[in-house]
Amino acid sequence: MTDSQQAADAKTSGVNGWIVVLLISVSATVGHAFGRFSYGVLLPAVRDDLAISNTLAGVIGGANVGAYLVATLLVSWLAGRYRLLGIMRVGMVLAVVGLCGASFSSSAMMLGLSLLITGIGGALLWIPAPVIAADAIPANRRPLAVGLMGSGIGFGILFISTVSGRLRDSMGDAAWVDVYQVQFYIGVVVMLLVFLLVRHQQTKPSGGGGIGGFSALQRMPGWFPLTLAYGCFGFMYLLILGFLTTRLEDDSGWTSVNASVAFSMLGVAMIFGGPVLTTLAQRFGVRRILSVAFGLWPVFTVILLSGITLPVWLACVGIGFLFSSLPSLITLYVVENTTTEDYGASFAAATLVFGIAQTISPPIGGWIADTAGSFTLVFLLSAVTSLVGLVATLRLPRTGGLLKAE
Repeated sequence: MTDSQQAADAKTSGVNGWIVVLLISVSATVGHAFGRFSYGVLLPAVRDDLAISNTLAGVIGGANVGAYLVATLLVSWLAGRYRLLGIMRVGMVLAVVGLCGASFSSSAMMLGLSLLITGIGGALLWIPAPVIAADAIPANRRPLAVGLMGSGIGFGILFISTVSGRLRDSMGDAAWVDVYQVQFYIGVVVMLLVFLLVRHQQTKPSGGGGIGGFSALQRMPGWFPLTLAYGCFGFMYLLILGFLTTRLEDDSGWTSVNASVAFSMLGVAMIFGGPVLTTLAQRFGVRRILSVAFGLWPVFTVILLSGITLPVWLACVGIGFLFSSLPSLITLYVVENTTTEDYGASFAAATLVFGIAQTISPPIGGWIADTAGSFTLVFLLSAVTSLVGLVATLRLPRTGGLLKAE
């Protein structure tokens, strides 16, 4: 083979690798932005159309994240026995099936069951996705690939906010079902493309992750503070994203259109947060950038409580930037500090703690809001939890990760 042929093959391989990264990023849109976070955008419409309380609305959200929690246990077992791409494909199918169910829901129970299915699919999709994306491109570009997972979620939230605002403005609260139908159709297209085009080279796993994956996780340096920080993120972000639209409409007197605009700004910021901060982490270290992100979260959270248009818009941009970057940075830490054999089980175990925090967050937030009559204490609880995450990240090792180049 000539040098020119080798260069052409390398270029083709690189292009194909970025196609894989793009498709996995869009998969994150379907599994997370559509299957999980769209409920937070649509919550006021769902609550008013179905005539349910904030507490029950929180329980429905809890069904989604509770299923995500259980599925992480399943992934920790599956990752030791099946290839990551196969697990991701099953997750994609379940996410689409759940969106289909949500698009035909006429009761709180049916919607809760549908979101339970998307929660399982989200876990099976999300845990393998970052390493599949990272392995598709050269090692020095892996942080960017991981960061683009958050961009996919950001695009999805921006899309949902825009569609939701327009449909609710013209059709009323019942339009939430139509929003889920649009998401389902998009999900089918993305699922077919993933099955056709995404490939991943991996030898057959041989087990060894231990119960829940914690044996593998404990081989990772800094596993305890990182897992604690991940749990703090799981608890604190849903208190904001799950109730932001409702807070602005109920407590600050915003219209549904203006609240959707605020959420759209959050989504736009998410597109850039993951890639920018993971790139900075490659230069300054994951520990340092994680600490900055956790430290800024309570600042933006308190600004949201003002209800004043311009500051709230700026805070939404900040929250969106941090929301997409924090899980990307945490994922990047795991990718850099585990072997290929340990990654699946390790990340599943850390995500299990994250899932527990997510499960209890929406019901607690809804109960506090019903008891206090506003969402002020809910947002303040998110800010305090972020400070705990900051302390945890400061306990991470100062040395760099493995950043495997094989």
